[in-house]
Amino acid sequence: MLQQIIDRRLAGKNKSIGNRERFLKRYREQIRDAVRRAVSERSIRDIDKGETVTVPRKDISEPTFRHGPGGRREYVVPGNREYARGDRIDRPAGGDGQGGGRASRDGEGEDDFRFTLSREEFMQVFFDDLALPNLVRTQLADTPEFRYRRAGFTGDGTPNNIHVLRSMRGALGRRIALGTVHRRRLAELEARLADARRAPQALDNEIEALEQEIDALRRRLRAIPYLDPIDLRYRNRVRVPEPVSKAVMFCVMDVSGSMDEARKDIAKRFFILLYLFLTRHYEKTDIVFIRHHTQADEVGENDFFHATESGGTVVSSALTLMHEIIQARYPSREWNIYCAQASDGDNWGQDSAKCRELLSAEILPLLRYFAYVQVAEGEQSLWEEYARVAAQCPHFAMRMITGVTDIYPVFRELFRKEAPA
Repeated sequence: MLQQIIDRRLAGKNKSIGNRERFLKRYREQIRDAVRRAVSERSIRDIDKGETVTVPRKDISEPTFRHGPGGRREYVVPGNREYARGDRIDRPAGGDGQGGGRASRDGEGEDDFRFTLSREEFMQVFFDDLALPNLVRTQLADTPEFRYRRAGFTGDGTPNNIHVLRSMRGALGRRIALGTVHRRRLAELEARLADARRAPQALDNEIEALEQEIDALRRRLRAIPYLDPIDLRYRNRVRVPEPVSKAVMFCVMDVSGSMDEARKDIAKRFFILLYLFLTRHYEKTDIVFIRHHTQADEVGENDFFHATESGGTVVSSALTLMHEIIQARYPSREWNIYCAQASDGDNWGQDSAKCRELLSAEILPLLRYFAYVQVAEGEQSLWEEYARVAAQCPHFAMRMITGVTDIYPVFRELFRKEAPA
């Protein structure tokens, strides 16, 4: 029975994806610089869009071979009526190119290479060297996360997992094994038939019997299937449980009356950047949004970024609420807990000292990392108390943002990927 393999797998629309990935890997530094320049010129809300990147021509030049000076070379110049062998010909005046235009100021005669990064590629480069600090694998969750991993090959599977090379290799080995004896016998019979035909007294019956046996062997060899179902091999994948890095990020934002619209806008932009970073890089990350003035409330994503309210300032109310949520829903032995807080630093009375005590005694021992961002100039009361905490706790970081252009540099500084130990 004749077997056929018809490959109906559809090729991707982007058939040069391999070449594109190699290009992005080779010129990673130039692309990263271009992405950083693009970020400084666009709004944070437009951060998750593609970008046209320019790579200088000198950075993509390829090595070439050419004749060096010296040696004896011969040229055929058509239409020559003026020069003979041995004459020296002066170089023509002007540039050494063949174009008719004028040379550029820097001597480059070609444009820089330009290409467009997709949204996914742009975000990948944008967050490439960022990570949540001190993230560790926690215990297996109640519902463990399963990943499919390759585990050799199997004789059963779906057509899209068929391994053509392994299947053809098995088919070839089977045909060789099944046909070896018959081919050896066929060679012996063909030799005997040739001898019988050359014999002076050849017997017709013997020759006919040999020919019949040879035909039977050839039919048997042709009957060996080219590809048998037992030859098919499929890529095998098994589900294995993996430890889950369960993490939660508390986003705490001051919305009191001292936070004017400009400061609130800076704080929101910072948290938008943090939100994009978390949702892109980490699948198992909870985000808890807390807004506060004199009272703190846990709110949803929409209310956190868009609701408007104001009042006095009691920062400890937000820290107290965060501690209660941790105790109720996020035990520190199972969760990597983080917090990012944005405020103008203006606080009521002695509440800043209370915030310092809450952080040092109750909250920071449960956290992997705490990042505080002050969206105002000057060292306010909260900044002074937090500075005392930062001097004692290495996983507490604080930075100051005074304008929109400071958001991205401060964010990268706070969440820079740690060097491997």
